[in-house]
Amino acid sequence: MKKIAVVGTGIMGAGMATNYLKHGYEVRVWNRSPERLGPLIAAGAIAVATPKEAAEKSDIVFDVTANDESSRTVWLEGDGILAGAQKGSVLIASGTFSIPWTDELAAECAKRGYTHFDIPLTGSRMGAEGGTMILLAGGDKKCFADLEPDLKPISQKVYYFGKNGSGMRFKLILNMLQAIHVAGLGEALRIATASGMDVQAVGAALAERPGGVITNLAWSAYQNPPQQTNFAVKWIDKDLHYAQDFSGALPTPLLDGVTKHFDDALERGLAEKDWTSSNNFSDSPQDEE
Repeated sequence: MKKIAVVGTGIMGAGMATNYLKHGYEVRVWNRSPERLGPLIAAGAIAVATPKEAAEKSDIVFDVTANDESSRTVWLEGDGILAGAQKGSVLIASGTFSIPWTDELAAECAKRGYTHFDIPLTGSRMGAEGGTMILLAGGDKKCFADLEPDLKPISQKVYYFGKNGSGMRFKLILNMLQAIHVAGLGEALRIATASGMDVQAVGAALAERPGGVITNLAWSAYQNPPQQTNFAVKWIDKDLHYAQDFSGALPTPLLDGVTKHFDDALERGLAEKDWTSSNNFSDSPQDEE
């Protein structure tokens, strides 16, 4: 069985490592804050001191760090992944990063002769912990066919979009649209409240039409604010700014509007809160009525 390394063990990385352990893989883990590794070590993971050490003895290496800055560090520094990666290993960027950094990393891996994929993740905390994430892949198609069986322990479905960078491009488009849905439901419920409608009836109907995963998630959060952060405001805001950069000179009024929505949420001190809290429904439904 192949050996796995997970570099970055936040919500998504920790869930990935846990599910690989459950399926009998040997798993090495590294995190910038090593004190967070305790539960994974107790579950059987091997803690390492550097990303280099994680890569040296692993067949598949996942970078699940937070942003461009953290990702660049774990790949390119002297104790980084590229300093330890073995020929024949598969190197995967699974955080959500900007397109310039995604393309730069793919080119650097190609120059050194490594097989590299961008496979960002979606499914939030529940998907990571349950091994039911949706994976969004870009990279060499033939190599991907060889990799796919080893993605099953962490996912319920994998979408392949094409060459390197395609998975990350789709992830930014996806997060843009999902953020618009979250903010849109909040706005719809505020209008319903202000007009004196029965908000429970409105929300239940919207959960059916238009419905969809994100509408239902936002409606559920309105009724029962999450006790744990599934996807923090600061991370969706980061992704939206990457999406704005990716869109270039195209007119994107909806993207610009929803980015301001989450910028404002950051200014209100909601950075660590669940992204659904940006709708001002984080305390209780009754507070809005």
